[in-house]
Amino acid sequence: MRPVKLQLRGVGLTYETRARRPLEVLQDISFDVREGEFVALIGPSGCGKTSLLRVLNGLSLHTTGEIFIDGRGVAAARREIATVFQSDSLFPWRTVIDNILLGTELRRIPRDTARETARSLVRLVGLSGFEGHYPHELSGGMRQRVNLARALAVDPAVLLMDEPFASLDAQTREQMQHELLRIWSARRKTVVFVTHQIDEAVYLADRVVLLGRRPGRVREEVTVALGRPRRIEQKRTPEFHGLVDHLAEQLQKEVTVGAIV
Repeated sequence: MRPVKLQLRGVGLTYETRARRPLEVLQDISFDVREGEFVALIGPSGCGKTSLLRVLNGLSLHTTGEIFIDGRGVAAARREIATVFQSDSLFPWRTVIDNILLGTELRRIPRDTARETARSLVRLVGLSGFEGHYPHELSGGMRQRVNLARALAVDPAVLLMDEPFASLDAQTREQMQHELLRIWSARRKTVVFVTHQIDEAVYLADRVVLLGRRPGRVREEVTVALGRPRRIEQKRTPEFHGLVDHLAEQLQKEVTVGAIV
């Protein structure tokens, strides 16, 4: 068994609303992510998936519970976390290579070392020849490749991904899923990946964590025993559809509980 990289123990998040009424977003979230494991988070809209990533990367402060990376409190390990957001958020005045270098500059990584890393990542994400291009010269899928390379450039212990393919068309999204698995296989980073697409979660992940409706709680953890490396053809197998159907059924229960009829 690989060692545990990320631990969440009883994590909760409550916001104070404008009406000064507490809004509980997350409640008693507890699960582990092992080193090199790819875990996908799914759940109803508004259940707190993105809020959980914000807690992990330090953009929000959890109200209760504890989070550990390699046994250390997450506050002491923030620099070991990188995030890929839904929007590529590239700087339009910086080239591909300079956008990739942004995080290394903020962390004061020596420039020569950082440039060598950036060049290797350009090759890894399949953008050789585009190093000097600007974001407006790239397709949506290419911009997300730059976004991923920028996150990997700081060599994070944990990579958080918040619906990174949501804005892409279906064909490009499937291609990017395949590319992400290729890149992940090469680097074996510990990944927590948020998505609304159940089939995407099953195709990418070692394990899928289903959150219930707000306040988000862990309702079920499903191991994806499809073997690796994954192939697009596996999406057409009975095993794949069985996992998707099971998760869809459980998700539908969460959506309909408490619904007005």
